[in-house]
This record gives sequence, structure tokens and C-alpha cells, in this order.
Amino acid sequence: MYQPRLIFMVSSLLLTLLTPYAVANNDKTFPWPNNAKAAVNLAYDDALNSQLDIAIPQLNKAGLKGTFYISLASDTLVNRLEDWRVAARQGHELGNHSLFHQCSKTGPGRDWVSESRNLDKVSVAQMAEQVALGNSFLFAIDGKNERTYTPPCIDKLAGGEPYWPAIAPHFVALKGKGGGVTDNMWSLDPYEVGVDFPDGHTGEQLIAMVKEAAQKGTMVNFTFHGVGGDHMAVTAKAHQELLNYLAENKDIYYVDTFLNIMKHVKKVQSEQ
Repeated sequence: MYQPRLIFMVSSLLLTLLTPYAVANNDKTFPWPNNAKAAVNLAYDDALNSQLDIAIPQLNKAGLKGTFYISLASDTLVNRLEDWRVAARQGHELGNHSLFHQCSKTGPGRDWVSESRNLDKVSVAQMAEQVALGNSFLFAIDGKNERTYTPPCIDKLAGGEPYWPAIAPHFVALKGKGGGVTDNMWSLDPYEVGVDFPDGHTGEQLIAMVKEAAQKGTMVNFTFHGVGGDHMAVTAKAHQELLNYLAENKDIYYVDTFLNIMKHVKKVQSEQ
């Protein structure tokens, strides 16, 4: 239990020491590849059939790359493994979304969480081991060593204790809170990146978020679930409208995998 807390304390100290530099850069334009005004990450949770059937073909046709957060117990990993391998070969990122999609059962609206997948009953050590094993499974699929992570339900406590410090060293970046449009790139913590989860959004609403990121000169992180089907869905039409807008404005938006975006962000931050 002490090692994760020590890592957390050291990380907090480093963040405190770096804060003056972040403040000094608040008004400085953040440099994106190809002089873009903002970065956009199109991500998808839970390894759903509609992502393979609708989202990936739409992305490929638009010439855009997405990030797919895979729960390793998903049915599509058994039934459509080769499709995920093809997606990885096409340049899409396969991210870690835990082995069993464990969420906390505590709080309203969590009746759907089964007792066998209740994060409240999993220790930090157990969750850290499972997440590390998830990376090994993903390596067997795409042969890659660098990875990013999104926690199911954005729950970061295992057995009531933070498991974030125990897994952070295994990842380039983590999505760890709500809020898809980043306010300031210079002060952004790569291990606490905000994300929005569209659910029933129109194409117009999605595009509005992208435009907000361009106005701020920052980034926007979408994590979709169903596209034209499955749960927490947006329509295929709304998704396509967003992709069309991004494809037509590649001079304004740097659209890439979360891994590539955050490698760029960390490099720029380290050089300041």
C-alpha cells in the first residue's frame, strides 16, 4: 500500500514545482503539428460491434484515426479478434479499458454493476495486476508496447483506495475525469485528462465542441460508445457529420490517436 502512495506524493510534488512554469505559459499558443489550432481525439469504449461495423469504416473513409478502449472480456475479442487486428494495422489505437470493465457499485444509478465486477471489492494490487495483464493481452493483438488507459466509469478507486498511482508508470497518458475540452495545454496533467462521453448528441453539438477547442487552442477528447447501435449511442449520421467536418478542416484540426496526441503534448511540455 505504501508504494502507490509514495508515487502519488512524488507526482503531487512535481506538479507543485512545475505550476509556475505552467502559469507563465498560460497566454502562449500551444504548438500543434502542421500549425493546427486544436487537437481532436476520437475514442470509443467497450469494443462494441457497432464500432467495427460503422465507426471504423466511417473513420477509414474520412482518412481519420481513432482510439478504441478495449475491455478484454468483451465478446468481440472472442468473436471478431481478426477485425481488431485489422483495425490496429490500419493505424487505429487499441487502448486499455481493463480486463472486466469493473465499476464501483456505490452510489445512485449503479445497480447494473454485478457483484463479481464490483470495483469496491477489488484491491489496488489486484486492479494494478489486471490492468498490467490487459497491456500484455493487447500486445498479443497489435504488437505495440506504448499504451493509454481509460478507467471504466471513470472510477479510480479500488477497494476505496486510489489505484491510479499504481498503474500510471505503465502508460503514456490516462483519461481520468469529465470535461472533453481542455482549458489549458500547458498545465494539463497527462495522467488526468478530461473526456466527454457523447450520448444522443447531434452532429451539430459535437462540432460545437470541436470549435470550442479551436477557439481555446487546446484539445477535445470524445469517447463514444455505440455508433448507430449498442448502448450510449449516437446516430451514424451524427458521427458522420462530425467526421465530415474534421476531414474538411484538416488545416484547423490535428486529428490523431490519443497516444500520438499525448506523446506530442508531453514533448512540448517538457521543452518549456
